[in-house]
Amino acid sequence: MELLKSKKVLIVLIAVMVLVLVSIFVFFRNDTQIKKISYVEFNENLENSNIKTVYLSQDAKITGEFKDGSLFETDNPRAEGFKERLLGYGINVWETNGNNTIKDILTIFFVLIVFGGFFYFLNKNSSKQAQKEMTQMSTIEDAGNVPFSTTFDDVAGNEEVKENLREMVDFIREPEKYERYGARMPRGVLLYGPPGTGKTLLAKALAGEAKVPFYAVTGSDFIQVYAGLGASRIRSLFKKARGAEKCVIFIDEIDALGKKRKGSSANGASDESDRTLNALLTEMSGFKGNEGIIVVAATNRIDTLDEALLRPGRFDRQLEVGLPDINARYKILELHSKNKPISDSVDLKRIAYQTVYFSGAKLESLMNESAMIAARFNHSSIDMNHIDKAFYTVIAGEEKKDRSYISLEERKVTAYHEAGHALVTKLVSPLNRVTKISIIPSTKGAGGFSMNIPPDKLYQSKEDILNHIMIALGGRAAEELIFGKDKITTGASNDLQKTTDMIFAMIAKYGMDKEAGLLNYELLLGDSLGNNAYILDRAKSIVNELYSNTLQILKENIYTLESITNSLLENESIDEEELDKIINKCA
Repeated sequence: MELLKSKKVLIVLIAVMVLVLVSIFVFFRNDTQIKKISYVEFNENLENSNIKTVYLSQDAKITGEFKDGSLFETDNPRAEGFKERLLGYGINVWETNGNNTIKDILTIFFVLIVFGGFFYFLNKNSSKQAQKEMTQMSTIEDAGNVPFSTTFDDVAGNEEVKENLREMVDFIREPEKYERYGARMPRGVLLYGPPGTGKTLLAKALAGEAKVPFYAVTGSDFIQVYAGLGASRIRSLFKKARGAEKCVIFIDEIDALGKKRKGSSANGASDESDRTLNALLTEMSGFKGNEGIIVVAATNRIDTLDEALLRPGRFDRQLEVGLPDINARYKILELHSKNKPISDSVDLKRIAYQTVYFSGAKLESLMNESAMIAARFNHSSIDMNHIDKAFYTVIAGEEKKDRSYISLEERKVTAYHEAGHALVTKLVSPLNRVTKISIIPSTKGAGGFSMNIPPDKLYQSKEDILNHIMIALGGRAAEELIFGKDKITTGASNDLQKTTDMIFAMIAKYGMDKEAGLLNYELLLGDSLGNNAYILDRAKSIVNELYSNTLQILKENIYTLESITNSLLENESIDEEELDKIINKCA
């Protein structure tokens, strides 16, 4: 509304300015009514007594007025006695003495005043608008004095993080107790980890347990084009928090605000980011010991944060909120099943076992998707069929209904590709489960998929990484083995991406390659890692060797590969039980 009003004022001002300038031009420069005549014509009119007035000046032209009231302009002879000659004919003679120049100067002066006033008005309005915006804080989710309904009971898993945050609850409620013992409680808590693991939910639960206001903002709220606006918003936020005395400030995606400073080489935009970050650091350092204010921040890129944010006295505690293990997944599934009509046949333990690497948000999406599928068919409850369908929908997308455009040759290529993945998985990594293989195309663009679920492990060994690379290469190897090198397809693009990620991490990050040594090349080379010839050569050498091994495994088990492929072409999808039967039968 304010912007619309400003635009209207601007349009009116421009219109007024144009009208004033046109009026000035018409008033002072009405050249269209002046008739230009030669000096000969002037003399003829002079002899015929047709001239009433002549205006003399030092210019090259003189002007005058005929007796009929019309104006004329002619050459100035600048001859001696010219004025006396005119007076002899009874003509009114006026000497302007540069009045035209004065008139022009006055005209320019007047125009400058109009323009100056116009821009002064605009600048004044802009300053007021900027000042008004500077004083306005970005929207904050404020629960006021109403206790939050979210508590730690609503957060499944992450028991270690919850235990740490429970100490924060006690500090918010009774900060005086800790001050009495001379203890300085953490001023800030940084929650970091993959997206969807419940960082925001944990911050809300902290405020809910402590029953204090919850101020939620994002890092991007403080990144502004106006100089000083981000820092002003930081100060406004903390001023509001101090007014509440006890509260939780939550800054989501703090990496947008707290990236590492670049020093003197930074440009203007970075300078503004530095000012905003400095304001946050200053405010966090300015807490008094008896203030019951906790700053909670969340990020999935802790490596990009400035070191000043992470030092003691700012974000003292840094808690990793990781992907849930099998027990945590079971609890999360239970939590999201409470308000749903779940059938007695549903085995949440089995679902928890299948959903390795699922985040809490993804598990919630799984249960929500299964509820939508059950509702779509008007079933009385959610059973395992609905959850299984939702599981593969979340992973690969909805099945495409129209598959008439897919030729038999393309179906064969897809079947061999997915059979290659599944067979290599079972042969090189028996602990991995292959819960389903499908050649049904999905809305996410996949022609099929092989659902490979690794066991829950805290660490990955070098052998695990090498086996996973071979599994990723199994599809391309099967295509080459059956159809030849010239008939391989683009279906392995995602597999090659995974292979590249794994091999570079193994060599450059984890120091698992004997020749490359125990160095972190990511730290040494940064973004230019992919351009390093030595690392590229090592990666290509290892991958080529693994690809040759994968081809050899499939050659030795080609009969099993053919059997799995034929079953896929006949049924379009097979589960783990059917896959194991085929492999055991061909062994």
